[in-house]
Formats: sequence, C-alpha cells, structure tokens
Amino acid sequence: MTRTLFPLPLIALLAACEMPADPAAPDADPGTCGADGYQSLIGSNIAAVTLPADLDDRILYPDSMATMDYRPDRINFYVSEGGIIQRVACG
Repeated sequence: MTRTLFPLPLIALLAACEMPADPAAPDADPGTCGADGYQSLIGSNIAAVTLPADLDDRILYPDSMATMDYRPDRINFYVSEGGIIQRVACG
C-alpha cells in the first residue's frame, strides 16, 4: 500500500507544473518611432540614403544578427542582400 501511495504526491506536484505563457508581442505601429516618415524610402538603395545622425535606427540584412529586444523608439530598415530597402518598421 505504501508503494502505491508514494508516487501520488509526486504526480500531484508534476500536475501543478505549467509552462510560462509567452509574452504578448508588441504592436509594431509605424507611427510610434516615426517609421511612417521613411516609408517612401522602400525600394531605394540603402547606400544612397542619407539618414539623420541622431536617428535611432538599425539596418538589418537577411543574415545579419540582431538583438530580440523591442524598442518602440527605434526604426528598423530591413534591407535585401542587394541593399534595397524592403520594409521600414519600429522595433
């Protein structure tokens, strides 16, 4: 009888374990960082574009490494391998 009762608390403990919920992804509203003002650059070559020196931006190529933090005040320029701007978004 003791053999059958011993695993019961362990089973109850394991049943109480739960995976943490994934944090909600923030909305990438292009208006929060000013990305809407740079949408006209889509299709342009990034080398030919002059960005303000005080602009908090990040240029992301297809295989470039980037941190996963979301910063609503930062503008991300997603660029093709050929240097063409494909998308502009906050983050």
